[in-house]
Amino acid sequence: MQERNARDLALKELDKNGGLLPMKPCWVTRDFLPPGKRLGLTEAEYAAGERGYVCERWIVSETKAQNTIDTPHEGQSYIATSTGEPLLLVEALKVCREELLGAEYAKKHAGLDRLLKIYDYKTRLFYHIHQMKQDAAKVGMNSKEEAYHYLDADLGAHPETFFGVHSYIVKEHLQEELFVPYLERWEGDSILQHAKAFTNVPGEGFHLPPGILHAPGTALTLELQESSDIMSVLQAQIDGVKLSKKLLYNHIAPDEVAAKKERAVLDQIDWQACADPYFYENHRLHPLPIAGELPAGVAEEWIWYNSTKFSGTRITLQPGKSYVSKGRGVHGLFVWRGTGLVDRFPVEGQKVSLDAARDEFLVAHSKALKGVTLTNTGAVPMVVFKFFGPDINDDVVPLIKHVA
Repeated sequence: MQERNARDLALKELDKNGGLLPMKPCWVTRDFLPPGKRLGLTEAEYAAGERGYVCERWIVSETKAQNTIDTPHEGQSYIATSTGEPLLLVEALKVCREELLGAEYAKKHAGLDRLLKIYDYKTRLFYHIHQMKQDAAKVGMNSKEEAYHYLDADLGAHPETFFGVHSYIVKEHLQEELFVPYLERWEGDSILQHAKAFTNVPGEGFHLPPGILHAPGTALTLELQESSDIMSVLQAQIDGVKLSKKLLYNHIAPDEVAAKKERAVLDQIDWQACADPYFYENHRLHPLPIAGELPAGVAEEWIWYNSTKFSGTRITLQPGKSYVSKGRGVHGLFVWRGTGLVDRFPVEGQKVSLDAARDEFLVAHSKALKGVTLTNTGAVPMVVFKFFGPDINDDVVPLIKHVA
């Protein structure tokens, strides 16, 4: 679409919707592991041929997915326009940056700079890292700090996540001795014996800076992160599924791989953070009430915090209750459970198809300041997640008191 046409359409939709942009669902396929099939699609809708299976849903997303088979705009959300004309969110951000982000925020930010996704796998995910800023820059990508929130759904077969390494490994400088032979052989999953595992508790989660080894469990997980799909994998097999060794060198500069081979990934790991003896205390996220008084029957709690890269809350409205949800800047809304209204839009959590849903919105800066009216018209609690990018909630977002 021509930029002028895209701008006219985006402005028309913003004006018509009072500062809201409803989104179409955005499905991401993966070919390395089987899907958990808990995203609300029909059995047939999960299969995507040679591209694999739908394993993730990305929400109000500007981020391009990195897959073996490149598919145009995979991972990038389309706006559900009233005319039916296709309009990518990333296009709207390009041509209406100030209108969406706010004039001041747009001076320092070209986009939303965050990604919310639900990931849904039958097996646990592999032991891997997301590169830190300096290493991500070598391959022209962003780093990936992330935070998890475990949803109240089927937890799957292995609802525990492995993090970091046992402290003695780094204290005694055993990283190469223990990890290089495994990476050279590239078989099995015995590498997990070197990590600690923590249970996936619904309603809680963890905050994870880049550079830390982790193998997420099978709980249905709502992950808020920096806008990136960068990673390198250190585990060769999961539940009998063999993984390509190409994933080990994924997103590592070719000259470093040529010079260091398997050791290249070890140099990109934050070993001190991995070996933190108080990892649980320093990374666990549990709901924290926001400051201020709320109407009876309404709760709003911080669930993604301890970061200036992103932040977010969970809003719960009892049946018949309404709440004017305000924000300090542009943000996304995702209705997880219940039926009701987002301003004038009817919404229903967990009712989706490949092409349609009534559960996600971008809230433009000016609308965020005025507020969005959420109304529960159903018989069960309505649960809505509100999520922000960097530099919006810096002076109000809670921080975990570090234990040393």
